[in-house]
Amino acid sequence: MITNETIIALSTPPGAGAIGVIRLSGIHAVTIVNSVFSGKDLTKQDSHTLHFGLIKDGEVTIDEVVVALFIAPKSYTKENVVEISCHGSNYIIQQIINLLIKKGASAAKPGEFTLRAFLNGAMDLSQAEAVADLISSDSAAAHSVAMNQLRGGFSTELNVLREQLIHFASMIELELDFSEEDVEFANRDQLQELINKITLVLHKLIRSFELGNVIKEGINTVIAGRPNAGKSTLLNALLNEDRAIVSEIAGTTRDTIEEVLNINGINFRLIDTAGIREATDTIEAIGVEKTMQKISQSAVLVYLFDVVNLSVSEIREDIVSLYRPGLAFVAVANKIDLTYSDRIKELALPADIKFIAISAKEHQKVEELKELLYETAVGDQLSDSHTMVTNIRHVEALRKTQEALSSVSEGLINPITSDFLASDIKLALYHLGLITGSVTTDDLLENIFSKFCIGK
Repeated sequence: MITNETIIALSTPPGAGAIGVIRLSGIHAVTIVNSVFSGKDLTKQDSHTLHFGLIKDGEVTIDEVVVALFIAPKSYTKENVVEISCHGSNYIIQQIINLLIKKGASAAKPGEFTLRAFLNGAMDLSQAEAVADLISSDSAAAHSVAMNQLRGGFSTELNVLREQLIHFASMIELELDFSEEDVEFANRDQLQELINKITLVLHKLIRSFELGNVIKEGINTVIAGRPNAGKSTLLNALLNEDRAIVSEIAGTTRDTIEEVLNINGINFRLIDTAGIREATDTIEAIGVEKTMQKISQSAVLVYLFDVVNLSVSEIREDIVSLYRPGLAFVAVANKIDLTYSDRIKELALPADIKFIAISAKEHQKVEELKELLYETAVGDQLSDSHTMVTNIRHVEALRKTQEALSSVSEGLINPITSDFLASDIKLALYHLGLITGSVTTDDLLENIFSKFCIGK
């Protein structure tokens, strides 16, 4: 898949700006740029140096630029890389790119620079995927998780396990060579211990996806409750701005309103919904239906109720209708600034439902609610040392590895011949290899890198 073509692309976002950065990678990157560069002879300069000069098409000057040189193998792709910083005019950028294509460069495909970095051994496949996650990270937590994976935290953990499995696979393969002598080179008890150890690690990594995915995408947090419970007021209080219309008229919110709130580096995608009640018209009925859809898709549900005007039986009725196992549920009593009611003491909420009393209108206990949302969704699961899975492709491969190891374990309990045992271990190694890229197919690489932006 590696070619001798020198590729080119704009690496900064398209559109007018102060500067644009055009990147080339390939064996001829330096000579191609040097052919249109008026300044020092770039072919005689050291790696990691900057050079000011002109880009000229014949006698016509296109722009004043700064050229950065990264000579193989000391570059992102491990090939010769040249980055041209020019003025950010779309016209100038396109003129330079067109000129360099005429001189021998080829337009890069999405993700082709990172693909070359992977193919040339600069990073493994999971690290390459972390590059895309890093570019798209929009919170401190998402950035931290992507950086950990880019630095090889995930890969290192998997490679240690894979090397141990390879050792046993080679011992079992050796047994096949001496099958007529009925000898065992692979200690079955030690193999079972290793499988138990790997299975625990795989289980931990698979479980981490639940949190890792919401950190990457943001945590869907639905604010639900009856009309006039104060849902829109709460949304405004959490955001500290008047985002939603607040009115004493029941049913003011007919559609969902969505905003992002960052709490301790985690993005919560807050969704204010229409009040849950028997709709009085078609439009409100649609709003209530959308509310129920959003609740079914939520990771965290904030059930807001009017502590003054709602009875204990009505609150319990709402909770029963909204609660589902596995849903992070936060019950919030609102309007404690009014005549405070002790009826919340009678609720006897289930142990897995968090509770807090607030006044959204007066901003009482709103900051405490934010901390409770963070504790409910994240808790103490997030740390710099904790490897977290954020990619569904990785989770699928981990699950298939787990299945293959389960077959190995079953084969040890109910003894099978070495060739079947070796086959199951090889299958586990194959699925682990798909994550880091020690096992790849062209279709897999195409699927992964086609989702990258051009120029990365």
